[in-house]
Amino acid sequence: AMGFEVFATVLNLDGEGAKHLRRVCSSRLTLLQVDITQPQQVQQALLDTKAKLGMRDLWGLVNNAGWCVNIGDVELSLMSTYRGCMEVNFFGTLNVTRTFLPLLRQAKGRIVTISSPSGEHPFPCLASYGASKAALNLFTNTLRHELEPWGVKVSTILPSAFKTGQSSNTEYWEKQYKNLIQDLPPSLLEEYGEEYLLETKELFQSYAKTAKEDLSPVIDTIVDALLSSQPQVRYYAGPGLSLMYFICSYLPLSISDRFLQKLFVQKKVMPR
Repeated sequence: AMGFEVFATVLNLDGEGAKHLRRVCSSRLTLLQVDITQPQQVQQALLDTKAKLGMRDLWGLVNNAGWCVNIGDVELSLMSTYRGCMEVNFFGTLNVTRTFLPLLRQAKGRIVTISSPSGEHPFPCLASYGASKAALNLFTNTLRHELEPWGVKVSTILPSAFKTGQSSNTEYWEKQYKNLIQDLPPSLLEEYGEEYLLETKELFQSYAKTAKEDLSPVIDTIVDALLSSQPQVRYYAGPGLSLMYFICSYLPLSISDRFLQKLFVQKKVMPR
């Protein structure tokens, strides 16, 4: 609507998300099939983008892909979950950014990355997701320093909880829960108790249902980071973040820990 030509990556060109974009967007939108964990697909996206741009520059890259399947404590989360989060949230974003950097340096453009407060604060049951976002935050901050001589500005957006297709997909979470129960060692399942895991899964689902559906706070920060002559290094998008960062930055750990526990998953069932 603002007149920009946009290259939007989707996991499936025939999926519902892609169909929706084709319906609501103009001819200035180009859809690209990209799984960011697959280097050859990322490289193909670069070639397709270059071909469409011709002699024009690429002004901005928005890193938005994210993956979270946590439904358990550190000990109860599968190693495949830790690796999966790192592959998408860190290595995938790293690869996309490095691949498109030559075009962005040439344009003296922008890099905008969607991260998460969980990469800076120890939310219960979010260790694998939070660790991947912590790695992403450090990478983005380092990149910001290194790209300053090139005139490329780098911003990080930290949103509060918003409702997305994955987070509100009950069927998806049920499947993840069943996989977890099947793959956990029987002794560990016995020590914690299945009722403990079940409560965690249900708390995640109920929390997802209360998340905000209006994504405009995040979209507005993306636009500002792309268009402002002096974009902010960090953007906080969504309600409650100022209070959370104040409590976690200035109050004793005993208070901030209790606040994070009450804010997120308020567990009542104890390990067996």
